[in-house]
Amino acid sequence: MDKLTPDDRHEFARELVIVARRWRARLDERLKVLGMSQARWSTLYWLSQSPEGVSQTALAERTGVEAATLVRVIDALEAQGLVERRPRPGDRRVKVVHLKDAAHPVLAEIDAVGEALRQEVMEGVSREEVDQALSLLRRIRGRLDGETTIAFPALRLANG
Repeated sequence: MDKLTPDDRHEFARELVIVARRWRARLDERLKVLGMSQARWSTLYWLSQSPEGVSQTALAERTGVEAATLVRVIDALEAQGLVERRPRPGDRRVKVVHLKDAAHPVLAEIDAVGEALRQEVMEGVSREEVDQALSLLRRIRGRLDGETTIAFPALRLANG
């Protein structure tokens, strides 16, 4: 197996970041007609994955936004009639966010817009290419999820 050079790794990381940003920007562009922003559709997506609801803290972690930003997003989604906050049984200080029934048709529209973009962007990409890319990305994600000191091992030694 060929060894990767620092330049190879840098180019790969750069392309990955650029592709992710452009993909999100293109999706965001297309979802604006539905009154959605990246923060809103991401919040709805994560809520759709948790029928029992999600605490605002956990939702902020999943969506990757600051808690203060998430509060504004949830306020906007509540104003649209798509979500509601409920106190957590046993701990009224914690608010759990739930999807309302009105969110399901919006999620279906978001899914349709997302699928149309995926079809356009991935036109001509083979099953084998997707399988290889997924395998690589999952290995990289596993390393990122499992090791917090990958990028700065020297700092860990120096400080710890």
